[in-house]
Amino acid sequence: MTKRESAVDTTDRRTVLGRLTAAGLGLGLLGLGIPARAGGAGMAMKAGMTEKDFRMGVIGPATLSRMVSQLAVERATQANAREFARFELREAIAVTTVLKELKTPVPPMDAKARATLTKIETAAPGLDFDRAYVTAQYENHVFLRDLATTYLANTTPSEPTFPEQQGRHLATLALNQFTEHVELTARILRELGS
Repeated sequence: MTKRESAVDTTDRRTVLGRLTAAGLGLGLLGLGIPARAGGAGMAMKAGMTEKDFRMGVIGPATLSRMVSQLAVERATQANAREFARFELREAIAVTTVLKELKTPVPPMDAKARATLTKIETAAPGLDFDRAYVTAQYENHVFLRDLATTYLANTTPSEPTFPEQQGRHLATLALNQFTEHVELTARILRELGS
């Protein structure tokens, strides 16, 4: 690779990262609507996932996360739950924006996602609300971490198509944030006495 190719590659990644970050995406990427668990398209994790499968697995959770994080920004009472909600809301907005630009269709919310949304919407103010929101975010990020891990483990990096290469880049970046958000929400749940 020449110095110019390296600079272009770095610039392209910086452009993508900058765009995601500017949109508020620390890449904790998403929220709820978990396929086959709390919503989404009901997609089970499978070997040989495509970048489209990965995007479809992410957009439902991101859409629901945006909705519940908006509620949490307004209603969360515990300082760390409220802070997490602010970060997660910006990330969910960014993720849904990027995925929609990639022409990723938003699946309809299934019964489990609607139940999750209703549980958070109707939770009593204070500790009950904070626990409902953070528990849903924890479960969601465990799913997303596992989705990214499965996708990365079951795609081949040799001679990938451009979309698959971009999907792998997105999943690689997202995996760090998904893992971080699992740890953050687990800590906040401990603080909440869950």
